[in-house]
Amino acid sequence: MLNHLLYVLSFSSIPVVKAATVSGSDMANPLRREVRQLYKNLLFLGREYPKGADYFRERLKSAFMKNKDVTDPKEIKKLVDRGEFVIKELEALYYLRKYRAMKKRYYEDEMSAVLNIGRPVD
Repeated sequence: MLNHLLYVLSFSSIPVVKAATVSGSDMANPLRREVRQLYKNLLFLGREYPKGADYFRERLKSAFMKNKDVTDPKEIKKLVDRGEFVIKELEALYYLRKYRAMKKRYYEDEMSAVLNIGRPVD
């Protein structure tokens, strides 16, 4: 699953939208706020990434910069939806990692007793 997530993240087309005005108001492009929020959410989730926050931040920035010149609202919306998919995949990855750690912590003794691991043979 981690390899699939890396593939999705490395080849995903996450957009960056530039405002048409100097002031940078959200009236210039209504999707600007949505794109910025997506970037912030991904950046926050990247803090716990298994390969490190710096690795994730570099990949995230390059994915956004790759699409900085996209101006079609339909294409931007499609790219934002893909970014939301990546967020869901990251959340699933983190949930699974925490679940495995808890399972290992609480059920290790129970499983070894069932399998007779670590007991001398009579």
